[in-house]
Amino acid sequence: MLDNAALLIKDQQLSDNHWQLIDKEQVIDLSSVADSDHIILPFAHWQENQPMVLGKANIGLWLDSDESAEPLASVCHDVPLIAINFPVFSDGRGYSYARTLRDHFAYRGEIRAIGDVLPDQMYFYQRCGFNSFLLRSDVNPETAINCLNDFSLSYQAGSDQRTPIFHQR
Repeated sequence: MLDNAALLIKDQQLSDNHWQLIDKEQVIDLSSVADSDHIILPFAHWQENQPMVLGKANIGLWLDSDESAEPLASVCHDVPLIAINFPVFSDGRGYSYARTLRDHFAYRGEIRAIGDVLPDQMYFYQRCGFNSFLLRSDVNPETAINCLNDFSLSYQAGSDQRTPIFHQR
């Protein structure tokens, strides 16, 4: 399901991925995680260990499409990275989660799209607040980066702070 060897685009450029996704079924002893290790825990595992992981610069979390961002309202600012899983490209709930984090909770950390991340959706992920993307292994990273700028004008307001065209009149 989750591809730790996939390529990462962060802030519109190919980047090294220092974060390891922990699968939902994987058992991990959090006391053995070194400060130099960077892990992204499934939300349920992160939540049950919240007192131990909250505020750690090397421990992020990932939300699945059936998990809401709402429980993160008061604590998201203490999480360095929040990944949102797209199990299939047609599941759009992750867009709403990113908008909630950016626009309602004012989260300024890294929001990473993981799972079935496709180039033709890159522009829209970015508009909703994603700033990093873990690409599927069959995706050409140059194509994906180019797709971040598919459109020069936006009709709607978005989390990416582009001025919509109706405000430019």
